[in-house]
Order: sequence, then C-alpha cells, then structure tokens
Amino acid sequence: MTAPAARGPGAVTRRGGLPADGVVYDVAVVGAGVVGAAVARELARHRLRIALLDAADDVGEGTSKANTAILHTGFDAVPGTLEARLVREGHGLLTAYAAQTGIPVEPVGALLVAWDATQLAALPALAAKAARNGHHGTGLLGARELRAREPHLGPGALGALEVPGESVICPWTTVLAYAVQAVRAGVDLHLGCALERVGSAGSEAPRQPGESREPGGGVHELLTSRGRLRARYLVNAAGLHADAVDALLGYRDFTVTPRRGQLLVFDAFARDLVRHILLPVPTALGKGVLVAPTVHGKVLLGPTAEDLDPADKAATGSTAEGLEGLRAQGARIVPELLAEEVTAVYAGLRAATGQEDYRIAAHPERRCVTVGGIRSTGLTASMAIARHVAGLLAATGLDLGPAGPLPDVRMPYVGEALPRPYADAALIAADPAYGAVVCHCERVTLGEIRDALASGIPPVSPGGLRRRTRAGAGRCQGSACGASVRALLERAGRRGAER
Repeated sequence: MTAPAARGPGAVTRRGGLPADGVVYDVAVVGAGVVGAAVARELARHRLRIALLDAADDVGEGTSKANTAILHTGFDAVPGTLEARLVREGHGLLTAYAAQTGIPVEPVGALLVAWDATQLAALPALAAKAARNGHHGTGLLGARELRAREPHLGPGALGALEVPGESVICPWTTVLAYAVQAVRAGVDLHLGCALERVGSAGSEAPRQPGESREPGGGVHELLTSRGRLRARYLVNAAGLHADAVDALLGYRDFTVTPRRGQLLVFDAFARDLVRHILLPVPTALGKGVLVAPTVHGKVLLGPTAEDLDPADKAATGSTAEGLEGLRAQGARIVPELLAEEVTAVYAGLRAATGQEDYRIAAHPERRCVTVGGIRSTGLTASMAIARHVAGLLAATGLDLGPAGPLPDVRMPYVGEALPRPYADAALIAADPAYGAVVCHCERVTLGEIRDALASGIPPVSPGGLRRRTRAGAGRCQGSACGASVRALLERAGRRGAER
C-alpha cells in the first residue's frame, strides 16, 4: 500500500494542477455521484490513498441529484438478483447512517394502489414477492380502509398493498455526506476533471519503501482534462458514462441507454394531500408514475420513462408531452393536486442497460471494477454497493489492510420534520445570522448560506447552494433571493481566489 503511517484530510480541487507524477493512488474512483462517493468513503476506512474524480464541478451533479428521493425496502426487486440483496442491505445501512449524520428521512410508508380488477388481483402476488425479498410486513387494504388512509385519493381505487418501511430521503444531503466524510478521512476529490483516456504507466512505477506489488503489476495512467493521475486500481462508477469508461479499458459488456424521467414538484401547500408514497401496480411496461411527499415539505409527481438515444446523455430538458402525461396521471391519483402550484419541473436520466440487475463486475487482469447499470435504487443501495466493491477489489488483489473508524460528520438539516435554524431561538440568540432570512420561500438564513460557502466541499453555483441549503428551491424559484444568493456566492469565490 502507498498510504503513509499517518494521514490527514484529503484535498478538494476544482481547478489548478493535479498531484505530481510521483504520486500514485492506490485506487481512483471515477464518478462522484452517490455510488462513487459511497465507494470512496468505504475505501477511506482503510489506509489507502484514494482519488475521487468527476467531470462536473460538484458532487452528485448527474443522476444523483434528479431522482424520486425514495429510500426503498427492496420489496419489489427481482428475488435472487444482486440488486435485491444490495437494496435490502443498503436500506438498513443508509437508515442508520442518516440518523447518525443528520440526513433527513421520513418513514411515511407506501401504498400500491389498484385501480381496476386486474391490478387488485395482482396484489397478493406482489405481497408474496416482497416476502421472498425478506419484507414480511406488507398487508392488503380494502377500498374503505384505503380511503381512510388517503382521503384525497381519486375515485375508483379498489384497494392497495401497504408496504411499511418505505421512506423518503434527501438525496442531495446523502451524496454530500459521503463525499465530505471521505475527504475528511483523506480522500482527494478532483472536480472538473473529466477522464479522457486510460493508459498504462508500466510495471516499474514509483513505490513507497517496503510496499509490496499487487498481482497484475503496472499502474493506470489516467489522462484527464486537468492533467494526469496515476492509480494502481480503478473503480468505474461513472453512471451514464460507465460504458464509455469501460470502453477506455477495453470492455464492451453493455451499453447505457439514458432513460429520462420527468417530474413535477408541487408547492408546500399540497403536502397535506398525501400521507404515503402512492405507487402504481407495476406492469410489463414499467413501474409507472408515483405521487410522493418529500422531506422538504413538497409533493412529487412522476417520473416518466423515456428511452433516449445512447449517445444523448445530457437530455435533461422537460417536454410538453411528458408533463401533460404526468398531469393526466396525477388527476387520477390525487385530483386536488392539480389545483396546487407547481414549484419546479425537472428531469433525470437513469442508466438503463437492458438487464434488470446491476452490472457490477471485477476485471482482475486490468485491476478494475465496473459499477454499471445502477438504476433508481442506487441511492438506497449505495452503502451496500460500496462494501461489495471493496470486497471485489480485495479479491482482485488489492491489499485493503485493517479497517479503521471514519471521522464524525453531522450534516446541516434541510428537512421539515425537525426544527430548522430560522425557528431556533437559542441558535439565533447565539448568532443572529441564523435569524436573517435570505430565501423567504424556503426560510433559508444567512447563517446557513455562510456555513455552506465555508464548508469542506463548498458550492460554486446557485444549484449547488440550493442542494445544500434549499435557497432558491421555493415557489418563486429564486426570483426574490437570486441576486442576493449570487452575490454571496461571488463574494465567497473572490475570497477563495485570494487565498
């Protein structure tokens, strides 16, 4: 191993040079989404030198920031698949981690609603499938009990399968918590660092005194948009671009087809209309459109499922047709929802590969692990995926060494279930900045923005600040606070440049 006897915090770089050519990482993780950040965090338990790189200027900028924000139990996964196991394990791991670090989670439960006789007849089989996946707490509800649970449900619902344990979570805080903890544990985070080519530096790369050579020899030479990185092992967690990174390594095991999911976000006034995650009964065409509360006090409607051209991996725009289809679905599920104001519209791209399972594989001959085909359940499974990848790296020849504790992390709370700074009189008395509201729609204070801009991985854009604080995420979408927020960002940028 190349790690020194003692290791301090890692570095976060968005511009400037990369480490000198003599520096060789034990592992480079490509992709700083929720899975890549989780892998880097898991590896940081060991005395390894780790690099986490991403083409974007922030963590979680891809699929991780645009999903349905559900912490799944895995009740509906295909039994026996790798995904089923990792989602089940990941649900427990992430639930405990969220409580430990302050990631907002609300265990609201889910209801699979049957709207016709065919769907109603399918519910017992779905309950049996859940039991095969280790989830034995489901129960069948009749129309009257369903109506009592969800009084604003549209007419015609015949019954439902109740799934306790399904929760909503903040996906933005999750990926940030992983990345912050990884950096504090010694991981170097290189942002704005697009991987362009992978070569080999040969078998005589520099080594630390006494270091043993892992099987396979040689070092990966990663040519990036910001220079050259060298690493003995490589983890491909590039999400939508996992097939392209695999191709750089000489593998063409799958093709990623972007699957666009458009969603509508309804304002906080709609929150009382929905008590559970309302799921459709799945069909051969997919899982369909859901209605769900969010930890930020709003309501989601979506997503669509549109397979795009494999070459089009940036088509995150919404379409009139897609949004109209969502409204039609919403009118049936919760008719009153459509009378409420839409706060935001967004679309995310999921990495479909034509196989209903994750594409996680080790390639010992190239000292690399591919983590592909991670679909909407990847948020839930992320910590279990990370443990699985660490095991594959060890089987591939990497000497992990003993695992140690990670530094404690406590994330700023951005949910609605617990008090936030604007309502904390003691906090405001100690620091009046927490009583100075900048974003009135979301009640975000100057103190929260100041803390985010001074954090270990500070935002560099209004979107990044929004994901850390909710500033600009309300009904006016930054029309009122946008200028103030941008001024604070620019001021922080100038201070950073002066340092």
